Parts: sequence; C-alpha cells; structure tokens
Amino acid sequence: MKHTALTATHEALGAKMVPFAGYNMPVQYEGVNIEHETVRNNVGVFDVSHMGEFLIEGPNALDLIQKVSSNDAAKLTVGKAQYSCLPNDDGGIVDDLIIYKVKDETYLLVVNASNIEKDWNWISSKNDVGAEMRDLSEDYSLLAIQGPKAVEAMQPLTSHDLSAIKFYNFEVGDFAGIENVIISATGYTGSGGFEIYCKNSEVKQIWDKVIEAGAKPIGLAARDTLRLEMGYCLYGNDIDDTTSPIEAGLGWVCKFNKSFTNSEALEDEKRRTPERKLVAFELDDRGIPRQGYDIVDNNGNIIGNVTSGTMSPMLQKGIGLGYVPKIFSEVGSKINIQIRKNAIPATVVKLPFYKE
Repeated sequence: MKHTALTATHEALGAKMVPFAGYNMPVQYEGVNIEHETVRNNVGVFDVSHMGEFLIEGPNALDLIQKVSSNDAAKLTVGKAQYSCLPNDDGGIVDDLIIYKVKDETYLLVVNASNIEKDWNWISSKNDVGAEMRDLSEDYSLLAIQGPKAVEAMQPLTSHDLSAIKFYNFEVGDFAGIENVIISATGYTGSGGFEIYCKNSEVKQIWDKVIEAGAKPIGLAARDTLRLEMGYCLYGNDIDDTTSPIEAGLGWVCKFNKSFTNSEALEDEKRRTPERKLVAFELDDRGIPRQGYDIVDNNGNIIGNVTSGTMSPMLQKGIGLGYVPKIFSEVGSKINIQIRKNAIPATVVKLPFYKE
C-alpha cells in the first residue's frame, strides 16, 4: 500500500482511510453529505496526490502527444490545459487525462492513479519519435481546492490574481510561501476552484495554510458524488478499455483534423452514430442506483447496466450513468433500474444533474 505525503495528516484529522488505486486514501472526514455541501457552497480541499504526472519534453514532444491523445494539443499555448483521452487500438480508452503546456516543448500529462503504469507503458510504446519522458508521479503532490469561495479564500496565499486565471488555464508561481507551484483553474467537481501541483516536501506547508485560510478537508467519497452530479466520467466505471469515447459522449475531445491512435475507426463511428450510448438518468421513485445494477425496459429485459450511481446530496434523488441502446438514449426516454426485486422507473435527462 502506497502513502501520499499527507497520509499521517489525514489520520491525525480522524479521516476514515481506505485502499484506493493502491494508495491509502481518506474517503471521508465528517461525512459525505456535509463535505459535498461544503464544496458546493463554500470551499474544500482534497488530497489527490495519488494521481500520476508525466513530463514529456523535447522537439518531438508534441508529435508524441498528438499521436497518443484524441484532442488537438497543437492548440495549446503556454499556460493552458486540455482534457483529452488516450484511445487504444481496439476502439476503447486507455485513460482520460489532462495535458498542460508548461513551456515550449514541455508538457505535463496528469493521469489516473490506477493507470499510471499502464499509461506509461502505452505512451512509451508509441514513442518512436524520441520524445523525452519522465515519470514524476512519486515526487509530486496534488491538492484540489474546490468551491465557489475558493478564489476569495485563497487569494491571500499568492501574489497572482486568482480571479484572472480562466477555466483550464494555469500559472506557475508562489502559493502559500512556496515558489514554482502550478496553480491550475481545473478540478472535477463543477464548483470552481484550483488544483495545486507541488513537490512532496512542500505539500504539508501548503495544506496547512489552505486549511488556515478556511478550506475544509474533503474525502474521496464526496469527490465521487460531486463529479457524478456534473456527469463527469470516472475511469473504471463509465469509461474503460472496452468503451469508445464516442459512445461515452467524449466525441468533443476527439479532433479528426489530425491523425491519432485508432482515429479513422472512431471518426467512422461518430459519422454513423454508435449502437449504444452513455446516458444520465434520474429515478422517478425512491431508491439509490449503484454501479452494476441492471437497466431494464418495461418488459423486464436487460438493456444495459449502471456504471455510476448515487443519491444526489443536492437534488435528494437517485441519479446515475449507464450505457443503453441508442433507442433509449434520447432525453425524456423512460427506463427502469433493477434495485433488488424492484424495477424502479427512471428518466433519461440532460447533463449536468446539478445546475447552480
């Protein structure tokens, strides 16, 4: 079991710790609903240092990134970030990731914790252009400071104007008394805020000052309910090696003005529309949909399965994502979620579930 640089800090705060992607991680502190509402209404901080970071450098760095990623990284300028995915050769997804352009010919790729080794091997196998690659995952920590009051609360910790950092843009500078920190206007909650990349030796100082500035510690359970209320995909649940980015609703990060892994097949799939689609649904009656539950039609025939589901803390109703045949994928379509012996009626809805 791996530990982040803040494991002892979480334990001292009384966090409930669980194994996650090979790391000992805080799943909750005060409770999922309280922590969820803190991020929606105020400001919270997550330790997400288990995430992986790869540095890709050199004159051929962009060539490699363009080949392995579906989005168009040529559009990135220094200080901008981009959500993307790594398609595999068979129509599925190796991982989803964020790509940062740190300098000319220098890119930071941030990947999911459970996929660090897999992603490294995959990108390395495609690196026939001689791009320089470094795995920084063991050396760097990542904090996500999220919520509508993040800018106001964190502004005293930096000389940079946080309100001027637009969504998916970043600055490199001082934060909480540490220099050369990446301050990125990204996150996976839908409530605004920042992600802070720093060295392991620096993260405790930053964490302490962020807490002093008013952020409450938030665990991974609330991170999951927050991202699900926005309909953001979670790798391993909603997307994996067998799901195509097109059927997952990620066609918007597939730019076919360039060639990338399996791009011809994916472009063809987008043209003819996939046979199944990832949809969002809300339960019409009481119940909580869970990952793995069957989705059935009115005759009880299994038509799909729930990939992510929860009781929405903000909406106070059961919500979820799942793959269904395209005839059930239109907004307003009626489906049923099999919860034990009961088929609970549900309606396909437009994302996000939670709108401020």
